[in-house]
Amino acid sequence: MEPPAPGAGPDRPGPHDGDPGAGRIWLARAALLGGVLVPLVAAGLRGVLWVLLGVAGLALTGAGLWWTLAHTGAVRACGAALAVAAPLTVLGLYATHGMLGPAVASLALVLLAVAAAGRVLSPRSRAGGAAPAPATAPRHPWILMNPHSGGGKVGRFHLVERARAAGARVTVLTGRQDVTALARRAVAEGADLLAVAGGDGTQALVAEVAHENDLPFVVIPAGTRNHFALDLGLDREDPAAALEALTDGVERRVDLGFAGDRVFVNNASFGTYAAVVGNPGYRGAQLRTALHDLPELLTGERTPRLRMRSGHRRAQGLQAVLVSNNPYRYAVGPGRGHRGSLDSGLLGVLCVHVDNTVQAARTAGGRKGGLTRLTGTEVTVDADAATVPVGIDGEHVMLPVPVVCRIVPGALRVRVPRGRGAPRGSRPSADWHRVLHLARRSGPVWHHRPHTTGG
Repeated sequence: MEPPAPGAGPDRPGPHDGDPGAGRIWLARAALLGGVLVPLVAAGLRGVLWVLLGVAGLALTGAGLWWTLAHTGAVRACGAALAVAAPLTVLGLYATHGMLGPAVASLALVLLAVAAAGRVLSPRSRAGGAAPAPATAPRHPWILMNPHSGGGKVGRFHLVERARAAGARVTVLTGRQDVTALARRAVAEGADLLAVAGGDGTQALVAEVAHENDLPFVVIPAGTRNHFALDLGLDREDPAAALEALTDGVERRVDLGFAGDRVFVNNASFGTYAAVVGNPGYRGAQLRTALHDLPELLTGERTPRLRMRSGHRRAQGLQAVLVSNNPYRYAVGPGRGHRGSLDSGLLGVLCVHVDNTVQAARTAGGRKGGLTRLTGTEVTVDADAATVPVGIDGEHVMLPVPVVCRIVPGALRVRVPRGRGAPRGSRPSADWHRVLHLARRSGPVWHHRPHTTGG
């Protein structure tokens, strides 16, 4: 009898067992190898120089961006010019010497490797996870709606009228009302489901009340970004579709993050970003406010340097710490960061320490530089100050230090429309460390589990 394939077993299929994951592993390896070989085939050993030229262009672009963000006046102008000129020069040299085509082909193959590896490494592609439970229709649903979120999506999509037609009691925010108090009053008056049509910050406040009372929670993506809705698999371009969860929904349990006693559904951001968000002018002029504040925040003394500890990991002198409810994965392209899962029981942690041009160039050139990524169930953020600015799902607060961030697995009952809330964990993401790790492995990766800490 033929022996089983290496690594195969009751829970570890071999490469010939018909599982598509094995094919994706080999596709990732072949595409990554092709991405390396294309410049070598096109230019021989000179292909190595072309690769190094591309890396140098990235490093110079990173240095230019650092000067743009961390300085003002002539230095900022020179940095902006360098950030634009470096990539254009590299592309021009590629085109002049007939290497633009091979460079594009090499990049396409590397992206294919990323996509294939991301599918294999996705928790939900390796293990399907528990199917969402069917949910009975609520008798007294309550929905809080912010008419100003997302440029007026509540009015544009007629959400108030549609929600009331579905049998929900609707409260429309007017002015600076206490969102938490409104949600608790709704529960006291008999609400058996809580929902929010608004931004992530408002959703987090109502989600906390739903968690306290073990009530189902519905997200209606009527905000500007709605990262939580995105990672739940909801259509942010059609917020009215989320109302179907009231009459034909399924329920799943997702994790909640806590920063001190404050709930976050997406992340808690400490340091630079939180300080920018705290500027009263940020809401009206985000880019201008950020460019005005960042030089002092990155290189001056306005924001206290942070310390972080999680298990045996320590970091200090940090400019920013981002703690997320489940780890984010960052795909190629702007705005493509997402979470592969909302029920891993782990916090994601991103620490930033970039003090000079060299570190900025190292980071942009593909090396870790000033970025540290890890995961854990508890993270403590401290500083040499009594309080620190924190962005809780984009809302600015000041919290006393040290701030203990933790995750509560399965804390929130989320209801989504049947067939619409597909978990985003099945979508590929670009994790270069894992792609290279996958390429080096001699067999399929079937027993990968997230670590409590990691680089």
